Amino acid sequence: MRHHDDQPDHDDEIEWVSKSEMKRESQALQQLGMDLVKLNPSELAKVPLDDELKDAIDLAHKLANKREAQRRHLQFIGKLMRTRDVTAIRDALNAFDQKSAVANARFHKLEQWRDRLIKEGDKAVNDLVAQHRQLDRQKLRQLARTGRKELAAGLPPKAYRELFQYLKQNLEP
Repeated sequence: MRHHDDQPDHDDEIEWVSKSEMKRESQALQQLGMDLVKLNPSELAKVPLDDELKDAIDLAHKLANKREAQRRHLQFIGKLMRTRDVTAIRDALNAFDQKSAVANARFHKLEQWRDRLIKEGDKAVNDLVAQHRQLDRQKLRQLARTGRKELAAGLPPKAYRELFQYLKQNLEP
């Protein structure tokens, strides 16, 4: 009786990955490491990193003004990343990007309201107060009127900035 030992099991099949694919993966992990190095300390503290990776990122910060040394060290961080499960790290970085996008959208919305208040005056003030009853209609009218006068006269935009700050403080995020 002959056993089928001379034929490979289907479970033991080797998945071949091209050299180009391996290089792309390595570069993506190195870029992930570079993204970690760019984070500020408070953001970096929120990313799940082991001690070896934290130490490597700290050293990369110290090498910031030594161009070639930092380049080599970033390659080393990329090499460290290859031996780790980076799913949680990617999730944390995506959360930062999402927060940033939300903050940018809010900022642009505030800018649009400020510009509309200055351009349209009382009509825009009434529209805004109808949506956000907590706002002071009189203060909005005064700041919009003063901002219009400053822009027309070519004066420094003090009221323009003050209007933006008022909206930023009083409109919920």
